[in-house]
Amino acid sequence: MNLNQLLVRAAQSFPDRTAIGHGTRAYCDYATLARRAAGLAGALQGELGLARDDRVALFMTNCPEFLEVFHGALHAGMCALPINSKLHEKELAFILDNARAKVLFVTADHAEQGTRAIEAAGTETRLVVVGQGDEYARLRGTDPVVMAERGNDDLAWLFYTSGTTGQPKGAMLTHRNLWEMTLNYFVDIDRFPPDGVALHPAPMSHGSGCYGIPHLARFAAQVVPESGGFEPDEIFELCRHYSDVSFFAAPTMVKRLVEHPGGDEAPGLRTITYGGGPMYVADLKRALDRFGPKFVQLYGQGEAPMTITVLPREDHVATDHPRYEERLGSVGFAQSVVEVQVVYGDDNPVPTGEVGEVIVRGDVVMKGYWERPDANADTLRGGWLHTGDMAAFDADGYLTLKDRSKDLIISGGSNIYPREIEEVLLRHPAVLECAVVGQPHPEWGEEVVAFVAPAEGQEIDTGALDQLCLDNIARFKRPKQYRVAASLPKNNYGKIVKRELRNQLDAEAAGKTE
Repeated sequence: MNLNQLLVRAAQSFPDRTAIGHGTRAYCDYATLARRAAGLAGALQGELGLARDDRVALFMTNCPEFLEVFHGALHAGMCALPINSKLHEKELAFILDNARAKVLFVTADHAEQGTRAIEAAGTETRLVVVGQGDEYARLRGTDPVVMAERGNDDLAWLFYTSGTTGQPKGAMLTHRNLWEMTLNYFVDIDRFPPDGVALHPAPMSHGSGCYGIPHLARFAAQVVPESGGFEPDEIFELCRHYSDVSFFAAPTMVKRLVEHPGGDEAPGLRTITYGGGPMYVADLKRALDRFGPKFVQLYGQGEAPMTITVLPREDHVATDHPRYEERLGSVGFAQSVVEVQVVYGDDNPVPTGEVGEVIVRGDVVMKGYWERPDANADTLRGGWLHTGDMAAFDADGYLTLKDRSKDLIISGGSNIYPREIEEVLLRHPAVLECAVVGQPHPEWGEEVVAFVAPAEGQEIDTGALDQLCLDNIARFKRPKQYRVAASLPKNNYGKIVKRELRNQLDAEAAGKTE
């Protein structure tokens, strides 16, 4: 079944209900959104000359038109290709060429970048600018067409990974994958009221856009900030204007909201679902102190969108539980529609408490990588998604992530997981952010190096950090060096890029040997 049936149903049952808000004003109702999507589908099939399964790329700052184009692509029986608008034009060019996208919809602020990317890719991709001029309005006003039939295993969303270890790969997400994610949201994440609001301060090309689909299933409104992104003042304003507001946020966004000096509390806030990187216990406690029981954590990957494990709202506030802090430091238990195991070697399950690689099986797991049989053979071997994440289950089935397998430090034959050290360092009030990496050592194999950035108005006392580590973790795990920096390198999703820190150490080592 075509996932866009959700929009067709909403328009039939609640045509006058607000479908999209832009800031504090209504942008369109469900009848209008469905008509525009069907019109765009007609333009895609007609004037733009696309066929079933062709890729429709979206390179946009968050805006209401994103939802029109996304649903237009699905309505037409094509595959949506949302691309993070913060990518470099060379990265955009690679994705357009790799996916053989036939059309690229951009916001005006990305028109020049899109044009250059198309030229660099050497493709015949048609560029369409939304939100200005007559072309987009004309395409949107094309005579509506009947929604295309789709099979459960047909592609709906081609989701490109962040490419931290090389060129990004396109995870093929089917209509079945996104249905599973959507229905599971109501079981494990939240069941909000039909008049709730999905706010989109995070990129709609990724997790925020994924969670727009469950809100569509409940006929809720989706609100795009006028800024097109994440501005704490604006978030507070929107949570005063609307009620039952839910949104997806990366941990860095939650931290910025907590630390934001202006604005008052957010009376309309219902749920912040966070994921996409480690939320350290110290940061999470501060968030709970400020906002109360509003948090749900998910662990997922683009390859299993938003759906591997969940730490529900009630676990965030169960302060009387004997392992409360350990659970706050975990990513919760397996979501309802997946099997999750921790394995080693030939995918043999490890005993409780031991560390191995997380693997996942279920109908939410991607069909495979776009035209990458080599990667599929490795990542999907045995019918399981091999995540590359190292973790351990406790006796209650709560999963604690240690690190990506590539971030593991082996010193003197002992495994050291950077996150354990980072959790300790972030307890110090002078530390705003930190990252722990390994560098080669002639005797021990690797040694631990901590990069730390100070909080505003603070100075880092490395002696105090060293004592903090000695008081809380084994001596062999403590950093042998502390590097203080004003800030740490991050990618377009706000994640600290440890590869750049390791490259810095390698360059320094090479310079010493020349």
